[in-house]
Amino acid sequence: MTTQPPIIITRTDLQRLEAMLERLETFSATAEALEQELTRAQVVALSEIPAGVVTMNSRVHCREEASGKDYHLTLVFPEEAGGDGTVSVLAPVGCALLGLSVGQHIDWPAPGGKTLKLTLLAVEYQPEAAGAYQR
Repeated sequence: MTTQPPIIITRTDLQRLEAMLERLETFSATAEALEQELTRAQVVALSEIPAGVVTMNSRVHCREEASGKDYHLTLVFPEEAGGDGTVSVLAPVGCALLGLSVGQHIDWPAPGGKTLKLTLLAVEYQPEAAGAYQR
């Protein structure tokens, strides 16, 4: 069993994600994993979130360690996910990215039971750092 890296989330993201989970008609394994992530996260005010932390609507650059393949992903709510580099917070990789800091590693469950190791290289855009958040 791998240890999970510490994560930080904003109080606003916590409230929005908890409300989203309450609205779900069926609770998937990823929804359960997200709920567990929220309970272990360090929660901070919007103004206190470090710029290198993945928050909702952040665009990130990560690399899969074995292949060296780079990914540029934007973490979004499920209704905003599409094929344009967006990833739902209810997808395994989205749930795993939430709250990570630059330099941290995650395990990404891939199809076929394989697990990929991803390293967060950069947070290319974070709404809080850009001042583009709503209180």
